[in-house]
Amino acid sequence: MTSMYHAGSRALQDRYDTRRLADRLEDVTVHDRFTDADRQFIARLDMFFLATADADGQPSCSYKGGDPGFVRVLDDVTLAFPNYDGNGMYRSAGNVLVNPRAGLLFIDFERQRRMRVEGVASVVEDDELLPLWPEAQFVVRVRAERIFPNCPRYIHRYALVERSRFVPRAEQPTPIPDWKRADWARDVLPAADPARTEP
Repeated sequence: MTSMYHAGSRALQDRYDTRRLADRLEDVTVHDRFTDADRQFIARLDMFFLATADADGQPSCSYKGGDPGFVRVLDDVTLAFPNYDGNGMYRSAGNVLVNPRAGLLFIDFERQRRMRVEGVASVVEDDELLPLWPEAQFVVRVRAERIFPNCPRYIHRYALVERSRFVPRAEQPTPIPDWKRADWARDVLPAADPARTEP
């Protein structure tokens, strides 16, 4: 692995006398292979934040949610997650097509822990894992280059009230969101969208 710090990071580390600390943290926490603890942490979670950027470097950050285990660590360096029906803008996945660099932030708000995964993402429309996720449009795979925990002290503690009823599940029909029934949306929905023909 190359160093995770660049000239901007180093300038601030030197200004605030944290270069030694930053170097030590990189030495003792950053790794390029998923450990058993990393796998267990990711398997428990039902959400993460995905950071991508377009070809010009314009960043975007999105929330991805599902049932616990919807993100799968496939091997020592690869994880995968489904892309479910959304608003049709495909900002994150579209970014991946033109700039595959991605960052994932996993947060366990109940246990107040977090972990980052940085690497190279790809959109795989005919992925062999697609059947694992009902109604998934395609799979996003990420080849990890850096995996590391973050200091948890500023994580607010939250408790789950309920999981989204819109997460596709094999045992029940997925409800149609109200915004798809709105006059402004219905006539421009994809041809195969169930909301288009709903009475």
